[in-house]
Amino acid sequence: MGGKDKGLVSFLGQPMVAHVINRLKPQVSEIFINANREAERYAEFGYPVIADEISGFAGPLAGLHKAMKVANTPYILTVPCDSPLLSTDLATRLMNGLIERDADIAVAKTGSQIHPVFCLCRKSLLGNLEDYLLSGERKVDRWQKSLETIEIAFNDNPQAFSNINTADELAMLEKAA
Repeated sequence: MGGKDKGLVSFLGQPMVAHVINRLKPQVSEIFINANREAERYAEFGYPVIADEISGFAGPLAGLHKAMKVANTPYILTVPCDSPLLSTDLATRLMNGLIERDADIAVAKTGSQIHPVFCLCRKSLLGNLEDYLLSGERKVDRWQKSLETIEIAFNDNPQAFSNINTADELAMLEKAA
């Protein structure tokens, strides 16, 4: 995206993160925005902005780690900022699967494609995640596979998991929306 912060790139006239927030609001009791740059701009959306505590750009797991430390809920739902068509029943479906199977983590899946950053996990995994990150590991799916993880099918709405990485993908998804 030309070095731009993807969450702030316009999608249908609003920053992508605004679409994600609007779809998340009815699903969760609190929202945190994990950002390591442009914190002031993200703060304009009215939610706490949290930065990674783990240094060396540890990726999405570093954001999850920080969220686990500050959240007031026993479960943490993570989604990327570049998926503006986020499923409006993501939290419910992931929670139902997690509880039904007594799993540690529930992740979204469409067809054979797993979407590990669209996940719901127990806050009680904080120590496990911290040990994983401090060991130098960074891969989301590897961490998830080390735990009791369940995959929840969203084959009825695969577009909800489309993420935008290029200007061409942005234009295609805007036309399809």
